[in-house]
Amino acid sequence: MIRTLSLAAVAALGLASVTVAQEGPTPEQQAVNARQSHMTLYAHNLGKLGAMAQGNAEYNAETATAAAASLHHLVQLDQSGYWLEGTSSEQMEESRALPALWQNLEDAGAKHEALMTAVENLQSTAGTDLASLQAALGGVGQACGACHENYRVPQN
Repeated sequence: MIRTLSLAAVAALGLASVTVAQEGPTPEQQAVNARQSHMTLYAHNLGKLGAMAQGNAEYNAETATAAAASLHHLVQLDQSGYWLEGTSSEQMEESRALPALWQNLEDAGAKHEALMTAVENLQSTAGTDLASLQAALGGVGQACGACHENYRVPQN
């Protein structure tokens, strides 16, 4: 019995040592994970609004207002840690950010400012009625697309 417990303890310590020895994600991997998670949250909220705008879901002022408010919070978050040098699609397979982004940071920043303005407009109108939501959502789509056209690898 004692021998069995001793063997189990040695095995557990060995597994713990292997677990401790494994490295966590690099700062670059953390940055890519963070920005992809951020974009997923954008998509989640835009999906709700888009479904209403396209008639695939019934317009609901409360849901539209909440999703627009969430987007507003998201665009306000500090993203500086998401865009580390060395995290473009050329350096990291899981990244879809083109190297051009780092070569044009001023333009990318201006595009983010345009997104912030479009989301502010969306937030102020999304709960009004369907037509207002549709009009404001178009502006957000254009702002998103302006950045993605120049700075993101297209999906297959």
